[in-house]
Amino acid sequence: MAVPCTEHFIIAENNKKGFGFEFEIEKSALMGSNSSMSPVVLTQDELKKIAAYKAVEYVESNMVIGLGTGSTAKHAVDRIGELLRQGKLKNIIGIPTSKKTHEQALALGIPLADLDSYPELDLAIDGADEVDPDMNLVKGRGGSLLREKMIEGCCKKFVVIVDESKLVNHLGGSGLAVPVEVIRFCWKFTAEKLGKLFKDVGCVAKLRTENGEPYVTDNGNFIVDLYFKSDIGDLNAASNAILRLPSVVEHGMFIGMATAVIIAGEFGVTVKNK
Repeated sequence: MAVPCTEHFIIAENNKKGFGFEFEIEKSALMGSNSSMSPVVLTQDELKKIAAYKAVEYVESNMVIGLGTGSTAKHAVDRIGELLRQGKLKNIIGIPTSKKTHEQALALGIPLADLDSYPELDLAIDGADEVDPDMNLVKGRGGSLLREKMIEGCCKKFVVIVDESKLVNHLGGSGLAVPVEVIRFCWKFTAEKLGKLFKDVGCVAKLRTENGEPYVTDNGNFIVDLYFKSDIGDLNAASNAILRLPSVVEHGMFIGMATAVIIAGEFGVTVKNK
């Protein structure tokens, strides 16, 4: 999606009690210095970049930060690296949620550690594949759900960045995958069990593949993607049922974890707070 934009881009803050205030981001800070008063066209990726920059405003010096994975989170990691180089942020420690993000952060000069060294994080910034009205998420279509949940589950604040296409009425509502990371051993058995758990909502369980071979996560596991024809229902009950299967490592429903969601859309960026 490409949308027209003038010299400033409006961001609205929503604290679930209504819109509280608005402020502006200088387009030149995001798109380069050659801006003019004439309308420009923002691509979806540029909207994601604006949302990512907004998320990085939560970052302060001396923080330990979870670094997300994906196209939107990549912009946030890039911005953190830029602010470190400029001296505007200092003494930042990053905890990456994937090997890909680890490589990106190293290239940017962001100091890295892990949960063994820092079991509690100040902040995590990441994208999501779906967001429901209660700020529950589906994550993991990029394959990093286990490390994302480990890291984002132990941070004081978890800021999620999405574009408006990721908003759904209920998790699974996009018709796309709700991923489940499983051990390789007897994965067909596990996929069948997962499908039967949700047969009443038309669940189809499929092994994720890449180039004709099973997709392998950073942790050496497989992913079974669940596709739902209707509402899953009680998310906590669904979560518990999935995790009771001994061959399941983790699922991609992030229930009640997000503290803020930044949504980039056609008419601006909305910040929804818990």
